[in-house]
Amino acid sequence: MTATSTAVLFIDMQEGFFEFPDLADHRELLVGEANWLAAVARSGGHRVYVANTVHQPDRSTWTLKMLEDGQGFNFEGSQQAEPLDGLDLRPTAVLAKTRDSAFFGTGLAERLRADGIRRLVLAGVTAESCVSATGRDAFAHDFEVVYARLAIASSDADRGWRDLDNLSADFRQQILDRPDLQRLLGCA
Repeated sequence: MTATSTAVLFIDMQEGFFEFPDLADHRELLVGEANWLAAVARSGGHRVYVANTVHQPDRSTWTLKMLEDGQGFNFEGSQQAEPLDGLDLRPTAVLAKTRDSAFFGTGLAERLRADGIRRLVLAGVTAESCVSATGRDAFAHDFEVVYARLAIASSDADRGWRDLDNLSADFRQQILDRPDLQRLLGCA
């Protein structure tokens, strides 16, 4: 595969998700790993995409769970919806999403195909929801998937990594550490 056929997709690297103590503990490490991964991708000639969860206060974009709880989250223009302080991703494109999967209602599959992308390296939060949902949908859209182990956090590590291990086994999606990511992205 050429450099342009692999891209990195960062999911929900936003302030609102790190209000939860389980994720707040991973914030500094995750920002560092995300910046490293984005820099490696850019130096290898790969595109970097960002998918952020953004909702409207009028409930029009809320999930069933949000509606049942009567509580919205990551409203457009709010501090919660802002990227994590210290991130340096310099994305090719930023997509707004309203559901766990970055493919749902965003035009991501079409954008990736138009850009010649066949493989996605996924990073962000959380392993057990948005990252795994995006990985599952990427498979359904015929994209290869790689998970960047150190650039993914979970609010429930046992469940999150079990989900990603299952996707890895079921869909032949690799979970890679830094040396293998450097080789994959052409920066060994």
